[in-house]
Amino acid sequence: MDTLRVLYIAEIVGKAGVFCVKTLLDALRKELGASLVVANGDGATGGFGIGRAHAVYLHKLGVDVLTSGECIYYKKDMVSAIGSAPYILRAANYPQGNPGRGWLVTEAAGRKVAVVSLLGISGFTKVHLGNPFHLMPRLAERLRSEAPTVIVDFHACTTAEKGSLFHQLDGQVSAVIGSHSKVASADERILPGGTAVITDAGRTGSSLSVGGLEPEIEIRKLLTQIHEKSATAWQDLELQGVCVDIAPDGRAVYIERIRRKCVEVPHDRDGGSQEDSE
Repeated sequence: MDTLRVLYIAEIVGKAGVFCVKTLLDALRKELGASLVVANGDGATGGFGIGRAHAVYLHKLGVDVLTSGECIYYKKDMVSAIGSAPYILRAANYPQGNPGRGWLVTEAAGRKVAVVSLLGISGFTKVHLGNPFHLMPRLAERLRSEAPTVIVDFHACTTAEKGSLFHQLDGQVSAVIGSHSKVASADERILPGGTAVITDAGRTGSSLSVGGLEPEIEIRKLLTQIHEKSATAWQDLELQGVCVDIAPDGRAVYIERIRRKCVEVPHDRDGGSQEDSE
């Protein structure tokens, strides 16, 4: 069976996460034989959002499609840039007319592949989007008419919401990959209808941290209730994610969690990328 292999890189956190991609992606893509690389970039710039420079840099490093989450508009330059960058996705359930797009159809290994970015509705205090459970079945049907392979990045807070969408979309899409918690879950599986799922693919950056951020600052903010700028952590760098094999009919046949240590650390700690922006 001629399967298509998709590599999904878990949420990239700060310059440390970008450095992991720079250091590991090329060799990892060759090792796995991945034809398409999707990465969540919602925390690539300082842990909160993604700036235009980081998006362009990650694309140059080999990320074919960048998904996002509730932080997509946190960086002002992304608001103006996203409309002219077809490889960057904001959540499909943002209001119609918002800058950017929620899905795309691309080609990998001679096959058409649709990628969708989607945001949950539970637990987000700054954004209140359309109900993904109303949107996705209709959107999945529309996309399957053009591309049998459909990959969904579901950026959501609760495991219950993610699990509910998994089962609603079983047999309608090829994979639903959970993101946002930045902690890898050990529940990767293929549902009876042929949809590969995992509650959370983890994070790319420091694994000895608080979601990729320096623990001391996060602890201090909880103790004092005083706002303080978070800082990217650099201890024990790791690229995390999942690898999914998809048959020509769009059914997933294999899913595996991926973890790769990044032993190299730059002295200047910018990883060759642009500076984090506010």
